[in-house]
Order: sequence, then C-alpha cells, then structure tokens
Amino acid sequence: MPTLSMFYGIIIRMYNNGEHNPPHFHASYQDYNAVFNFEGDLMEGDMPNKQRKMIAAWAEIHRDELLANWELAMNEQPLYKIEPLR
Repeated sequence: MPTLSMFYGIIIRMYNNGEHNPPHFHASYQDYNAVFNFEGDLMEGDMPNKQRKMIAAWAEIHRDELLANWELAMNEQPLYKIEPLR
C-alpha cells in the first residue's frame, strides 16, 4: 500500500489496486489503524482524538489531491505524494 504522506508519527496510505468505493484512505499511528473518508471522518478502526483531528485537518486541506489519487488508484496507476501537515 503506497504511502502518501507522513506527519507527526501518522502515516497516510492508499491502495492503488482498483480500490473499492467509497473513497477513503488508511492512517496508522503507533499501534492504531483506521480508515477515513475524504472529509476526514473516521469510517472504521481506532485513532486517538488528537491524531484524528490532525488527520481531519490534513484531509480537508488536501481533498482535491486525495480525489486525484483515488482516480489513479481506481485505474491501478502509481500514486503521488501529498504534502504533510505542518
């Protein structure tokens, strides 16, 4: 699963093998793993509240880039990196 971004110990990834809808990305932090939609809402898994807020902010800032990567993923194309939260 390609890594799109890393910030504050959070790793953001997205499969690029013809992923299934709805559009989403995977986030991991220490022993936590979760799936988020592009609005930054937790869809499944668990994530500490502080990291959830950072992930939601990052997703809001980079929504267009996430959608572009999703289109690439659906077509099994290489994904590109997205700037981390600073």
